[in-house]
Amino acid sequence: MVDRRSIVSFGFLLLLLFESTLEQTEPLSSHTERAALLELRSSLGLRSKDWPRKVDPCSGWRGVTCQNGRVIGLNISGFRRTRIGRQNPQFAVNALVNLTLLSSFNASNFWLPGPIPDWFGFRMAALQVLDLRSCSVNGDLPSSLGNLTNLTSLYLSKNNLTGQIPVTFGQLLRLSVLDIWGNFLTGSIPAPIASLGNLSFLDMSSNNLSGSIPPGIGTLVKLQYLNLSSNNLSSLIPPQLGDLQNLVDLDLSFNTLSGSLPMDLRGLRNLQNMIIGKNFLDGLLLDDLFAPLTQLQSIVLRHNGFTGGLPDFLWSMPELRLLDISNNNFTGMLTNSSSNLNTIASILNISHNMFYGGLTPSLRRFSIIDLSGNYFEGSVPDYARSNASLDNNCLQNVSSQRTLVECSSFYAEKGLTFDNFGRPNSTQTPAAGNSGKSNRKTIILAAVLGGLGFVLLVMFVVFLLLCTRKRGATNQRGVGVGPVPPEGSEPPHGLVINFSSLGETFTYQQLLQATDEFSETSLIKHGHSGDLFQGVLENGINVVIKRIDLRTIKKETYLSELDFFSKTSHARLVPFFGHCLENEQEKFLVYKYMPNRDLSNSLYRKSNSEDDGLQSLDWITRLKIATGAAEGLCYLHHECTPPLVHRDVQASSILLDDKFEVRLGSLSEVVAQEGDTHQNRITRLLRLPQSSDHGASGPLTAICSYDVYCFGKVLLELVTGKLGISATSDSQVKEWLDNTLPYISINDKELVTKIVDPSLIIDEDLLEEVWAIAVVARSCLNPKPSRRPQMMYILRALENPLKVVREENSSSARLRTTSSRRSWNAATLFGSWRQSSSDVTVIPAASTHRAEGTSSLKHSGTTRSQGSDQHGGGELSSSHRHSKEIFPEPSVDIERPDQE
Repeated sequence: MVDRRSIVSFGFLLLLLFESTLEQTEPLSSHTERAALLELRSSLGLRSKDWPRKVDPCSGWRGVTCQNGRVIGLNISGFRRTRIGRQNPQFAVNALVNLTLLSSFNASNFWLPGPIPDWFGFRMAALQVLDLRSCSVNGDLPSSLGNLTNLTSLYLSKNNLTGQIPVTFGQLLRLSVLDIWGNFLTGSIPAPIASLGNLSFLDMSSNNLSGSIPPGIGTLVKLQYLNLSSNNLSSLIPPQLGDLQNLVDLDLSFNTLSGSLPMDLRGLRNLQNMIIGKNFLDGLLLDDLFAPLTQLQSIVLRHNGFTGGLPDFLWSMPELRLLDISNNNFTGMLTNSSSNLNTIASILNISHNMFYGGLTPSLRRFSIIDLSGNYFEGSVPDYARSNASLDNNCLQNVSSQRTLVECSSFYAEKGLTFDNFGRPNSTQTPAAGNSGKSNRKTIILAAVLGGLGFVLLVMFVVFLLLCTRKRGATNQRGVGVGPVPPEGSEPPHGLVINFSSLGETFTYQQLLQATDEFSETSLIKHGHSGDLFQGVLENGINVVIKRIDLRTIKKETYLSELDFFSKTSHARLVPFFGHCLENEQEKFLVYKYMPNRDLSNSLYRKSNSEDDGLQSLDWITRLKIATGAAEGLCYLHHECTPPLVHRDVQASSILLDDKFEVRLGSLSEVVAQEGDTHQNRITRLLRLPQSSDHGASGPLTAICSYDVYCFGKVLLELVTGKLGISATSDSQVKEWLDNTLPYISINDKELVTKIVDPSLIIDEDLLEEVWAIAVVARSCLNPKPSRRPQMMYILRALENPLKVVREENSSSARLRTTSSRRSWNAATLFGSWRQSSSDVTVIPAASTHRAEGTSSLKHSGTTRSQGSDQHGGGELSSSHRHSKEIFPEPSVDIERPDQE
């Protein structure tokens, strides 16, 4: 007989299951919310496949979550728009105000170009989760977001947000996740962030934040992830960060932090990853700091200024998988302690320091080792022969080592004896009776050999210079194809590329679908490094896909670009989304699409009105573009180690988003700057003409001053409106430059009006700015690379154009009274530019090996008469005296060319 209690229990369970089913399928009860969803469906261009009109939203619409017949959650992440919706996507979500119980809105990877509406903070009171990652959101963050006091998670990463982080974010007391990396936010980190006591995840990396790290962050005791990397943060690392006992990941890399690692960081007992590379930190690493940090798996301190030896404790940390302390000033011998710990894919990089002595068993635990650029001596153990990079050491029987002189000198400074690469020393002591004669013979022989050696050295240097000049005459840049790489500057074969930092890996089928099978309608242009196509990914994001045909383009072209993106990150570089390398003959690189294409397409655009014809960019936008491009080049020239040269700076390389913010493209030609300092000193010593001073864009394209010259042509294009100047070789635009440059003078503003783009509408103040930028452009076009300003100073001039030309030098006496202070005025800036004028205008006609830049800037002396001589040339010496403050002078005297 069945127990009655069992029957009752079974019936009760059936009732609960029935009620649960009813609750899950309860239809949308609010007509207002249904109308709001339909409006949202229309404004966002959502497909009927995802949100079918005739189906109840609560039961049949993808990503809609309801409770008790009301909408509480929307998730349109990765949705695709309809074809019509893709034509004009906008941040059109006004219908959300009628979803009064909405607690979660996730639109990540769904394109929403436009600013976050200010009403978000006033009309979305129930919101707990807001996810707008990778939505192309732009504009400033509205301070009203601070009113969303129920918010627990805020995701805004990988967008185009600008302005400062609102201080009202300190009111979001329930917030546990704040993710705003990968934007263009400026200003300092607001101190009220310290009020967010529930915060466990904070990522502000890859912005333009400045100032110091607020010590109050150390009070966020629940914080587990802190990433402030790739900003402009300075000052010391606050010791209060050591109070973050629950912190697991700490990344402060790629900033300008200084000082030593505070000992208080030993309080981070749960820390697993310490990433603080690429700063200006110094001092010693002490055992007391690392001994308590037993959970550490990654330690990255590369590219700093740390000194002393390595703490012994580092070699025995049980969980350590990555130790990278390369490019510091560490010295000393490695510990002899042998570790029995497992080698689980562990990596050691101590390259480019000053370690010495033998290779010890402590290295055995690491599976990948980079010891290059040190002073290790002795033989190489078997375990290090297959998995270690050993270049530039003092090791036995290993190729590419330092010279005997380098190694012996280093060990002698340490009071040690070098092992002479394992070979016996051949020095013998001469007999005492013959010492005097031997010394005299040695002196005579050394004098003879020294004189002969000097003569041979002179002949060899002259021969090299003649060969270099001959190559320069035939290695000139073609029209619209980009600079020809200098001999030996191609990227090396076998690049080791970190694909984990290179975005997504796309399939060939995905790219075919995105570009309509690479149809002609999707083709943007044929570039010198590949064909560019516009496409739309499945998630609705617009992209540009470069197709590289390896049958016509060298393999190194795309490999060097992948290597570049794997090692660099900056807001002024075109965002790199990923790659497709599965085809043998064709490779594909995927970038973010720039709605305004590039400067060559946007300087003049078709007007919406048929009667208006072409509409040109206003001056404010042009100056904004110039400044943005200068910021990108500044990063390559002055923040990368070694400095990188773009080599293809022209209007088509300056990409523009929907707000005309600049992203530098055409990065396949980027190379490290050539080191020609030694050659320059020899040629100066012998009073021979330097090959690098023979042309503006001659054979040495792999020097930063080549980018400066090309940027000068871009500035001229912005000032004059003359399309194509920056993409045309100087030999083809020579006549135009000859007729234009005489109208740019620091002493006469009215002259520049004769070459200014006639479509520009400018008042008196804006004309001064145009005049200043023209002056900067002319300085960039100096035919002598050593006389061109560096990009960091060009950027300062673009940020303060009026201070370049406004008069503070009305008399010599006044100049003398102001020469001791750092003032931004015409005298300060144009001291070297006056010299540049003489360089440009008086060029010897006898030079037969004239490169493009020199020939294009040759005049008969007209510019000088209109410049310094006619308008107060007597002030030249006074202003030249402190011109180094803005544009540093070369270390040797500059001789004026002889006039004919």
